Amino acid sequence: MEKFPEFELENQNGEKIGNKDLEGKTVIYFYPKDNTPGCTAQACDLRDNLDYLNELDVKVYGVSGDSRKKHQNFIEKNNLNFDLLVDEDFKLSEALNVYRMKKVFGKESKGIVRTTFIVDEDSNILKRWDNVKAKSHIDELKTYLKEEA
Repeated sequence: MEKFPEFELENQNGEKIGNKDLEGKTVIYFYPKDNTPGCTAQACDLRDNLDYLNELDVKVYGVSGDSRKKHQNFIEKNNLNFDLLVDEDFKLSEALNVYRMKKVFGKESKGIVRTTFIVDEDSNILKRWDNVKAKSHIDELKTYLKEEA
């Protein structure tokens, strides 16, 4: 089984989160940028379904290259109820091959490709979704988790 790389990133409050914090199942989702329409829709879907996920003992972390300050603003603005992790140097994103060349509005540039992982407490990757669609992904996630519960 593929392993999630060793990591330790700061959350929006400067607390270090890493493999030691993985319990049960953890959703770790990578998204391009705070306060953009798709990323906001995805984060709000997770926020609105967090009680359901918590009932299944699932934790959620979002990861982007944005700063702690931007994460704090994004959380406050959208009443998010889970941690956002800072990957400003894109080391974790690169290790998972989610930071790569992509086309946005016809322009090619390097950035985070929307990707979601479900990881267990031993850092095993149970499921990976690439090129996630922000608006419908919560349904895929819930279906998978319900079947695996």
